[in-house]
Amino acid sequence: MSESYKFHTPEEIYFTTSTVVDWVDVFTRPEYSLIIVDSLRYCIRHKGLRVHAWCIMSNHIHLVVSAEATAVLHDIFRDFKKYTSKKIVQAIQEMPESRRDWMLYRFAFAGKYQQRIDQYKFWQDGNHPVLCTDGAMLRQKVDYIHDNPVRRMLVQEAQQYPFSSAIDYCGGKGMLPVELLF
Repeated sequence: MSESYKFHTPEEIYFTTSTVVDWVDVFTRPEYSLIIVDSLRYCIRHKGLRVHAWCIMSNHIHLVVSAEATAVLHDIFRDFKKYTSKKIVQAIQEMPESRRDWMLYRFAFAGKYQQRIDQYKFWQDGNHPVLCTDGAMLRQKVDYIHDNPVRRMLVQEAQQYPFSSAIDYCGGKGMLPVELLF
């Protein structure tokens, strides 16, 4: 793995992207997005994750994150992805879901030839962490994250999108405790 795609030290701030296998549009249903929100909230409270910006799109999530000095970002992401993959697949199996069979087939196929996968592979490998080296880069990444739903024409203004920290940067209160950068 390239050095540019690794977490280095906890206090450094990273822009990350986690993508669903085959770019399956899972997060079009709020129930699945809420699993992500609840898991991020747990990681903030109990694992030392510090979230500075976030956005859940239909098939991926963007985060700007760091960690408390005693926490390890790699371990937090490993646990987060393992937990959310199981919970989301379980929700797909239990909820009325018109695309259930197709989605489960895609997740089963993605994990079929990987020994460490029992049945379903939900997330693509890696988080693609990019170290944010200065204020201008941080601003660019936060703006990129918040403008994602606007570019996809889901909302007219970034702060209208509920699964994002854009409201926090406009003086409101979003779904997650966010440590503002500016």
